[in-house]
Amino acid sequence: MLPAPRTEPTEPATPQAEPRRLVHLDALRGFALFGILMVNITYLASTYHGGAVPDPAFTGPVDHVARFLVTMLFEAKFYLLFSFLFGYGFTLQLNSAARSGARFTPRFLRRLGGLYVLGTLHAVLLFPGDILTTYAVLGLVLLWLRRLSPAAAVRIAVGLFACAALLYLALGTYLAATGAGGPAPAEVAAASEQSAEALRGTPAEVIGAHLDQLPDVAFLLLFFQMPAALACYLLGLAAGRRELLTVITRHRRTLARVQWVGYPVGLAGGAFYAYASLHRGDDAAHLIALGVDMITAPVLAAAYGATVLRLLSTLRGRRLRRALAPVGTMTLTHYLTQSLVCALLFTGYGAALVNRVSPLMLVAAAVALFGVQALASRRWLRRHRYGPAEWLLRAVTLGARPPGRGRHAARPGGGSGTAA
Repeated sequence: MLPAPRTEPTEPATPQAEPRRLVHLDALRGFALFGILMVNITYLASTYHGGAVPDPAFTGPVDHVARFLVTMLFEAKFYLLFSFLFGYGFTLQLNSAARSGARFTPRFLRRLGGLYVLGTLHAVLLFPGDILTTYAVLGLVLLWLRRLSPAAAVRIAVGLFACAALLYLALGTYLAATGAGGPAPAEVAAASEQSAEALRGTPAEVIGAHLDQLPDVAFLLLFFQMPAALACYLLGLAAGRRELLTVITRHRRTLARVQWVGYPVGLAGGAFYAYASLHRGDDAAHLIALGVDMITAPVLAAAYGATVLRLLSTLRGRRLRRALAPVGTMTLTHYLTQSLVCALLFTGYGAALVNRVSPLMLVAAAVALFGVQALASRRWLRRHRYGPAEWLLRAVTLGARPPGRGRHAARPGGGSGTAA
């Protein structure tokens, strides 16, 4: 049962100093953003990705292997890790507001409103698969559930994963038993080519193609991503309440156990999901694979996170920390920039290369883009406290103009606390 609401303190007359950021959380957030880029670029570059038929332009062995590995290792994993960090960062923001005496709820609602507006513009102009609007809507749920005990938050999270998995498994089994199926492969291929032609057109045609995709994307978000993201929000909330990620060296054995369980289970589930997604003959197999993925993707995401945290806690992890933490400090800016660069590459905004770049080249492009962003982050944070999008969202959150220049609260990659 939720405790009775408490009266929130009024805002202080003088501003309070920001708490130190937790560098390993910024680095982990940067790592999660890399995984999200690896997935998003495949959807931005191909109208066939996620459909019932493979792209006929890329059918060689290398193409199949690249698609399979990206789907197995990255797809439906990294947004879970990012959602967990959102929930954990929420507790840091609550603690920061309590220390400074600030009213948390009005600020957080303004933050969610700004995030929703940015996400809507992002979905219409750049990428219909936007996750920011989902995070903003689920942020309202998280705000409502913020007084849950850690144990209750974990129980609800596990229940969400289990219910979603059972729903997909039951629906897939029903379709397999009745022989019902989706559209014919020829219809899917024709629709993919039609969508590609629109995306190669004028900016107005590109936006029109995005608007046409939004209903299908909204359905996917509502019935697949939202339950899983909310579950990870709650797991992050529980972990944040326990301050589990404050000092990583205290939990090295636990992190090792997460790896030992997460990799075998998660990789097996990821392989099944990839095979069903890329080689399925009907919707039944894909739905069953989604049900399996609802259970195995979270443990693989946890294994990834545990691995990065263990690496960051070692002396050799300093280079990794310096590379990833600045990106994690500017995740909103980089997330939007990634979509902008991909839109310029693959749509009529620029080179119009949709359906014309091989899966292996997409992997190389994602690695190169992320590398450039890592270098740009370090340079930017030497002179600015926030990334451009973070500065804008912070201005909306505070209802005032935040300082834009000056060193970050901790040097890029050198010490980092409140999550975006």
